[in-house]
Amino acid sequence: MKTWNYNEEQRKEIESLAEDYMAFISAGKTERRCAKMAIEQAEQAGYRNLADVIQNHETLSAGDKVYACQMNKSVVLVNIGTDPIESGMNILGAHIDSPRLDLKQHPLYEEDDLALLDTHYYGGIKKYQWVTIPLAIYGVVCKKDGSVVDIAIGDQEDDPVFVISDLLIHFGAEQMQKKATEVIEGENLNVTFGSMPLQGESEQAVKANILQILKTNYGIEEEDFISAELEVVPAGCARSCGLDRSMVLGYGHDDRICAYTSLRAFLETETVDRTAVCLLVDKEEVGSQGATGMQSKFFENVVAEMMNACGVYDELRLKRALIHSTMLSSDVCAAHDPNYPDISSPNNQPRFGGGIVLNKYTGARGKSGCNDANAEYIAKLRAVMEQGQVKWQTGELGKVDHGGGGTIAYILANYGMQVIDCGVPLHNMHAPHELASKADIYEARNGYAAFLKYMK
Repeated sequence: MKTWNYNEEQRKEIESLAEDYMAFISAGKTERRCAKMAIEQAEQAGYRNLADVIQNHETLSAGDKVYACQMNKSVVLVNIGTDPIESGMNILGAHIDSPRLDLKQHPLYEEDDLALLDTHYYGGIKKYQWVTIPLAIYGVVCKKDGSVVDIAIGDQEDDPVFVISDLLIHFGAEQMQKKATEVIEGENLNVTFGSMPLQGESEQAVKANILQILKTNYGIEEEDFISAELEVVPAGCARSCGLDRSMVLGYGHDDRICAYTSLRAFLETETVDRTAVCLLVDKEEVGSQGATGMQSKFFENVVAEMMNACGVYDELRLKRALIHSTMLSSDVCAAHDPNYPDISSPNNQPRFGGGIVLNKYTGARGKSGCNDANAEYIAKLRAVMEQGQVKWQTGELGKVDHGGGGTIAYILANYGMQVIDCGVPLHNMHAPHELASKADIYEARNGYAAFLKYMK
C-alpha cells in the first residue's frame, strides 16, 4: 500500500489541517465544549439557530443554513439543497463524547489527610491506563439560582494538575499477579485533589481548605456538586508524534477526529443539490441513550421542524426524507499495529497513511449488533471516492472473535436509509492518548467533502 504519496502543496495542506485539528481537540475536551465550538464555527459560516427561525415564524428555502443544539451537548447542522427534501439527505454523523472519568454527585472526601475525588468511569477504558498521569477537570457547576460556573483546570501553564495514585513497584508484588482488569479497580479511581489543611480546623481540615478555595475562586459550595457535570480528562494538548511529525497524539480522537473532519468538510461545502446534514452527538460511548444520544428523537424532530419551515412537512414526507437518505457514520476504527499483529485480520486491517476507512460492518461475535452496509451502497461510495480523488481503504475491528464494537450507524439505519461506518484508523483507541496519521485526517476531510458533493 502506497502511503504519503503527496506533492509539496498537499503536504502543507496536511500539516495545516492537522494543526487546526490539534487546536480543536486540545480545547474541546468535553462534549459541551465541542458543541460550543461547532456552533461558533457554524455561525461564522452563516448558519442560523433553527430555534430563532421557529420563534420568529420565518420560512426556509434552498440555500438556507441552520443549526439546532440539544442541551448543549449535541448539534445538528443543515444546509438545505435545491432537490426536494423528501428525496433524501446526505448525512455525516459523528459523536463528540469520549471515554473519561466523571465525578460522582458527592465526590469530595478526606481520608488520611488527603482530599480525594470519587469518580465513575464513562465508556470502555483500561482502568490501569488512567493512574499516574497528569489529569485536568472540565465541566459545569449549575447552582440553585440558575447561574452556571464553567470549570477548566489543568491545561493552562499556571494551572495545577491532578493525579490518581498507583502502588509503587516496591510494594507491588501481589498487585502484579492480578489480571489487567483487576490491577486497578473502578472504585479506586480516586483523584488526589489536595493535602494542605485549613489553619484553625481540627476535623477534616484538608477538605475544609479545598472547600474554601472552591468558594473563593469559583463561588461553589459543596452541595453544588449535586448539580454539576465535571469530567476528569488527561491534561495537556495534542502533539505531533514521530520524528517526522507525521502523526497526532492526543486525547479524544475517538471520535472528535471524525467530528472535526466532518464539520470542516461540511462548513466548506457552500451549495448543495441534495440537502446536507452534519450530526455531532453525545452518549455514543455508553450506548447512545438519553436525550442527547442518537437514540433520542432529537434529529428526527429537527428534520421535521426544518421541513415545516420550508412548507413541506407532513409525516409521510418526513418518513420519505429519512428512508431516502444516505449516511456516513463518521467513526474511528482500529489500525493495524505491528506491536500486536496477532489480533489483525491480515488482508482487512487498515494501515496508517492508507486513507479514510470504509467499515462494511462492525459488531462482534457473528456481527452481533452491527449495521451491515449494502453492496450497492458501497459501490456508489467507491465511485464517489474516485470522483473526489480520495485515498481510501477498507477495514474491520480485528480478527473474528477477537475484536468488536459499535457506532451510531445501526440507529440511523433503523429509518431504512443507507448507512456505512467511515472514519480514521487509530492506535490506542480508548486510551488516554490515542494516535492517528495526519495523512488519514486529510483524507477523511476530503472523503466527507466528496460524499456531500457527489453522492446522489
